[in-house]
Amino acid sequence: MSKPMVERRSSAAGFAADITDTEAVVVVNPATEKSTAAYRIATEADVDEAVQRAAAAAKAWGNTPPVERAEILLKIADVIQERAEEFASLESENVGQPITVAQGAMPWVWDIIRFNAGAARTSSVPAAGEYANNSTSWVRREPIGVVGLITPWNYPLLMAAWKISAAVAAGNAAVIKPSELTPTSTILFVDIANQFLPEGVLNLVLGDSTTGKALVAHPAIRMISLTGDVSTGKAVAESGARTLKRIGLELGGKAPVLVFADSPIRETARDLVEFGYSNSGQDCTAACRIIVEDSAYDEFVEAYCEAAGKLRVGDPSDPETEFGPLISERQLNRVAGFVDRARDNGATVRIGGQRLDRPGWFYAPTVITDADQSDEIIQREVFGPVITIQRGHSDDEMLDMANGVEYGLSASVWTTNLARTMRFTRELDFGTVWVNQQIFVASEMPFGGFRNSGYGKELSPHGIDEYSKFKHVMVNPELAS
Repeated sequence: MSKPMVERRSSAAGFAADITDTEAVVVVNPATEKSTAAYRIATEADVDEAVQRAAAAAKAWGNTPPVERAEILLKIADVIQERAEEFASLESENVGQPITVAQGAMPWVWDIIRFNAGAARTSSVPAAGEYANNSTSWVRREPIGVVGLITPWNYPLLMAAWKISAAVAAGNAAVIKPSELTPTSTILFVDIANQFLPEGVLNLVLGDSTTGKALVAHPAIRMISLTGDVSTGKAVAESGARTLKRIGLELGGKAPVLVFADSPIRETARDLVEFGYSNSGQDCTAACRIIVEDSAYDEFVEAYCEAAGKLRVGDPSDPETEFGPLISERQLNRVAGFVDRARDNGATVRIGGQRLDRPGWFYAPTVITDADQSDEIIQREVFGPVITIQRGHSDDEMLDMANGVEYGLSASVWTTNLARTMRFTRELDFGTVWVNQQIFVASEMPFGGFRNSGYGKELSPHGIDEYSKFKHVMVNPELAS
């Protein structure tokens, strides 16, 4: 049976720092630009200590029966659900998400933990049998050992839940490094988890990219799972290759949204405003690159701009707020740079296109038209509240436009035509393809991208397999006593 809850020192206690410390990482509320906490950057020695703790715990945890691991995960999920409002408030304050967005994401957090608790108790492998050499063969699923988890700043709690629950359910010990911009909900998550997990199974390090590099380079880490941008993913893959680590990468996206004239145009436009500007567009699956069939283009652009212009901008803690700030001044300047270059290159900014005159890092909901397929604003991920709308003249052209980027994370098709649905879901080169919806995922279904959006899967039993190794055992019974 699983161990009872135990009280332990906070996982972040050793990293506390003063906000005035110039060498500390300072956490800032993006809606107010005011500092809320500070943490010192973990050194190589800190990372090594965390990895060694994990290594010491890995064997015993890996030998723990799946049912006991599941019982612990279920208890963790229960506590997180009980403290959902606290978590949502932390996420809203730290990330700048409207409180309704943060609250809406909470059920996904405990659902994936509970799903992985059950998924680890079953395994889809070939049936034991006599396949060759008069011998009996079977497959063992075993944990990898010590894994490193690196999570992003846009959905820190949800990504921590995805990675921690899968890694731990599969029997691994883990070291997690959240983004230096948004560590607060992960700290609470780890503290709750460690009330139930054996000591050393889950470890936390806080810091910036130097901390992440130390984690990736550590020889005792046998797998790295990263959610981040493409350049970071390439650097992690290159570094991890030196010690032949397994690498899982969930990277950027530039989701094409194919809107056909047979869909209800105004309703579709309103839906896509929600899916494009949720979390201020800071979502790798955001409906950011809309391609509209020519005959519906003008009506769609008018309806979309009208709906986007009505988004309620405000204090993320206000339940009436629909649109919050960007995560940092750096991100705001990055988004503004994309829009300014697009404007200079001849694209039309229909609405928005400037920073909002208020405290916080708010950038106006922006719609851009008349951009060429080869333009930067079409080809590169902005990761902000900037939506492009292009005109398509045929199914073939729209499909080519959709696939004509280096990303391959997600796409959506908006149509009532079944034949078109079947064709486009087959030919779109993206890891997730939605029809008449966007952004939603299911714990039972795999999530991950193709091409420059990375490799490996999260969610579903495939997510457990990512953190497992499979061993073929072959026994010749004639020689066994």
